Amino acid sequence: MIDHRIIRENPEVVREALRKRHFDYDLDRLIELEARRRELLQVENLRADKNRLSDEIGAAYRSGERERAEELKAQVGEISGQIDAQEAELAQVQEEFDAMMLELPNIPHEEVPEGEDETCNPILYEKGERRGFDFTPLPHWELAERLGIVDFERPAKMASARFVMGVGMGAALERALINLMLDTHTREHGYTEILPPFLANSRSLIGTATLPKFEEDQFKTREGLYLIPTAEVPLTNIHQDEILDGRLLPYCYVAYTPCFRREAGSAGQESRGLIRLHQFNKVELMKYTRPEQADEELEKLTLNAETILQRLGLPYRRMILCTGDMGFQPRRTYDLEVWMPGMDRWVEISSCSQYGDFQSRRANTRFRPEPEAAPEFVHTMNGSGLAAGRTLAAVLENYQEADGSIAIPEVLRPYLAGKAEIPAG
Repeated sequence: MIDHRIIRENPEVVREALRKRHFDYDLDRLIELEARRRELLQVENLRADKNRLSDEIGAAYRSGERERAEELKAQVGEISGQIDAQEAELAQVQEEFDAMMLELPNIPHEEVPEGEDETCNPILYEKGERRGFDFTPLPHWELAERLGIVDFERPAKMASARFVMGVGMGAALERALINLMLDTHTREHGYTEILPPFLANSRSLIGTATLPKFEEDQFKTREGLYLIPTAEVPLTNIHQDEILDGRLLPYCYVAYTPCFRREAGSAGQESRGLIRLHQFNKVELMKYTRPEQADEELEKLTLNAETILQRLGLPYRRMILCTGDMGFQPRRTYDLEVWMPGMDRWVEISSCSQYGDFQSRRANTRFRPEPEAAPEFVHTMNGSGLAAGRTLAAVLENYQEADGSIAIPEVLRPYLAGKAEIPAG
């Protein structure tokens, strides 16, 4: 969430941010609640008056001023009624204020381009050559089914639609991709690997700003735990309620996890194959930084994700999301899209976002700039490094051959006992 002081001291900054985001929100009501909340917090003054008068009552009795003591008791009773009424109203106002603060989106970074929707996202650059085919390339789901390496039908019987099962080389190839990602990010980029829980409580999802806004997108157990929609949730909450040593920042973490989402999807190609599933595998990158490090570290994190695409020889492009297309939580987001020749379009394969202190305020994660300094909120960021299922789909489409076989990228072969191709069936 954003700093309460901005609502009180500079609400026009928030109003302008909402305008840029094309976000419908009753800011006037929030400002009204904040003003009334601060008024009601003066109940402490009433308590002080009550305590002072209570002391005077005892003194009056001891000095034999019974009539004055009774007058003071009447005043204390009146103040007690005022306190009860004020505390009851404060509880109601605070509850509504807190709920509205959780629904207020982040303030975009000043360098984020203004725009209404995804058509306004500037493409920053494109890297890697798109391969020319002397045959019509097939989409990955057709390739996978012909090779028998991904099963789309049996998982629907085991679970429901939008679940898949890797088989043989399909499972091995995705595992190889995950290992490549983890090895690259830990050995070369300096991330610490984490194997977190795959379930999280509501406090943790509030910490990432997944709740309450995206409640309907989550799978929830009867015990009240949620299947994580991404490793962002546990990674962002590793240091929940902690004060970090600012001299050691940034903290850099990487985790492989399965991810679970109620993906509604859309008609057409997005509803087929490995692009939009209820369960998928992903390697997530996460950083805790000092505020002055955040811009540089987001750039590094995004380049770390790009390294995997470069090593796999996959053509991709980077874009910056405009204010109208950026998610609820980020201050700034870069999307990486990979070229899918069988689908004949670009597909998002990583989204790398910086949040400022929006998440750390919710998770209450702070740092001390110096050993004796007052704590400040850290800045957080994360990104896919990469989405494994989508990367598998991109490899299948970009490395397909005319005979139906799939060449295995050289960088993956050490993870597959030197195997150079998936032969046609």
